[in-house]
Amino acid sequence: MSIKVSVIIPVYNPGKYIEPCIDSLLRQTLPAEEFEVLFVNDGSTDDTAEKLDSLAKEHPHFRAIHIPNSGWPGKPRNIGVGEAKGEYVQFVDQDDYLASDALRRLYDMGHRNGSDIVIGKVASNFRGVPHGVFRLDREKCTIHDAPLYDSLTPHKMFRTEFLRENNIAYPEGKRRLEDQLYMMEAYFPAKVVSILGSYTCYYYSKRDDGNNAGSARIIPSGYYGNLREVLDVVVANTEPGAFRDLLLRRFYRVEMLGRLSEPSVLKYDEAYLDEMVEAIRPLERDFMTEGVHDGLGALTRVRSTLLRRDDRQALVRFARFMSSIKGAARLEDVAWQPDGKLAVTVSARLTHGENSEPLKLLRRDGRVYLHPDFVEDVLKDGELVDVTDELGDFKAEMSLRNRETAVEWSCAAKYTSEVVDLGDDACEVVLRGTGQVAPQGVKGRGPVSRGFWDIWVPVRGLGVVRKARLGADRAPHVDADCRPALLGSPSRAVILYFTDPHGNLTLDVARRSKKLQTYLEGRPVLRMPSGRPELRLDLFSRPATAPYKTDLILTGADGRTFVLPGEVRHVASRGHVVLPERAAGVPAGDWKLAAKLDGEKSAALDLCEVTIQGNGKVQISAAVPVVDPEVVRTALAKRRKAAIRRRLRAVGGPVVRRLPSPAREKLSGLAKKLVG
Repeated sequence: MSIKVSVIIPVYNPGKYIEPCIDSLLRQTLPAEEFEVLFVNDGSTDDTAEKLDSLAKEHPHFRAIHIPNSGWPGKPRNIGVGEAKGEYVQFVDQDDYLASDALRRLYDMGHRNGSDIVIGKVASNFRGVPHGVFRLDREKCTIHDAPLYDSLTPHKMFRTEFLRENNIAYPEGKRRLEDQLYMMEAYFPAKVVSILGSYTCYYYSKRDDGNNAGSARIIPSGYYGNLREVLDVVVANTEPGAFRDLLLRRFYRVEMLGRLSEPSVLKYDEAYLDEMVEAIRPLERDFMTEGVHDGLGALTRVRSTLLRRDDRQALVRFARFMSSIKGAARLEDVAWQPDGKLAVTVSARLTHGENSEPLKLLRRDGRVYLHPDFVEDVLKDGELVDVTDELGDFKAEMSLRNRETAVEWSCAAKYTSEVVDLGDDACEVVLRGTGQVAPQGVKGRGPVSRGFWDIWVPVRGLGVVRKARLGADRAPHVDADCRPALLGSPSRAVILYFTDPHGNLTLDVARRSKKLQTYLEGRPVLRMPSGRPELRLDLFSRPATAPYKTDLILTGADGRTFVLPGEVRHVASRGHVVLPERAAGVPAGDWKLAAKLDGEKSAALDLCEVTIQGNGKVQISAAVPVVDPEVVRTALAKRRKAAIRRRLRAVGGPVVRRLPSPAREKLSGLAKKLVG
């Protein structure tokens, strides 16, 4: 069988940090005979060589290649590509790891599209992730119609012959920005790039010794000499104009101005700041045209202006101000929707300073400017920064992020922006809208995994992005509306809670540590007025929620206890605890009823008092409030229709299946009219 994928891993003295990587490769769903793993040992001085050789003997699809130390990952990757037998190659670093289904999904997407490059969604608990690249799956795109330039790490899948035919190879030896150079050289000739955004494929994992690749302090002259090579590739493959400016602006904003920004620049001593500026300015002069500068957001444009004027201390002062800018979001409302999504309504803005004051703008002569208070000590007297054309660029988003794995999913959200007067010609931009948080997933993506999921609100404007946690500032009624939910099949608890001490909204999915009993305690328990004994909890559910088995505990006045079988079922958007109609073997009398909603070893939720009659019949205390009559009517009507449908299927199903197709369709239509 031909090899589909060759996984290439440069290795140097990895110690324990390679274990998650190896484990993830052994857990791949792609059959072992369909992929190979090439560990390229770059002259390790510990026992790595012996470990890799032993691993290769144990697993036939693993290979260990040993080379003299080159000091950098470039040469091992090149050797790996040269040795690869796979249709595609996947680069992985020794201290990262893959999701179990990553290779299969990436290969399938690449193979069906004839892709030159396949980019899988990534997660990181220590480095930035370009979430905008992964908002959706893209079967086919190129650098001209997708923001590929925001994803310049090499941990992707490449068609092997594409790399060889285009002579795409890493520069070898110690250097910086080799990944950016490699990726830009690959993106331009790539005719088809695919993006798998609906499955997290690759995990960057922070080392507890702080020695992740790229963590060392840069030497400016070498770093920006290497960046010049990347910019040369951009210029060589584009014509002057908007597209070239777009690409150059990305490198100007991130690798150049980013190094003169908070928090880094606030830690530089004067000599290092001088060294940094003197290395950056030649690139600014040679590549960053007025089109590049003018396309920056207002706050970034101020930084660019200061660099152009060589005002180094003003850069530091402005960074100090910029470090005080934060995103602020107020939680206005939450409400579970019939489809199982949580509608989260917020208002958001940019603020600054210890007291989170509004990031003010100034109205003057029909234009809007950055407020002079923010730039008076860095720009010339009376110099204003016009932001009129940027007011429409203020945006807010919403995302759901796993606190432990750092997997992040974008939530569908719609916002409107409003310019709000603050007096004395000052104003601010406020964003208001609602996001849809989907713990059970959306089209193309399944349910989120078990764990703690935090809600974040990124706020964009004037060239900055600030992410805000949600919940510490909230409307008074929100706490009561944050009811827990039971969703899915099999059903899982989704518990909304506010963190202590910060008060931020988090979803505990599938009882990571929170319990339904804790968050239902004190919430109303109601009874159905007739029929089977049944209690309505303040627990959201939906029709697709599977019934959930639970133990019911009866406790007598003398301390005796009996356990009865119970079930939580969906009824009219809530979970109903269904009691058995008779309690066999339980003595007649009054009993306290509780439910073990979180498993037999967890605390039980006190529900109400019940009476067991002489014939064993269970009767709920009349002291328990009755469910709203409209809810009762709706529930009973649905039950009657469901019962009729079951009877029709049982009795008429075998007959109908033998009828001709037109007759089947007529009877189906009639049945729908009868039972809905």
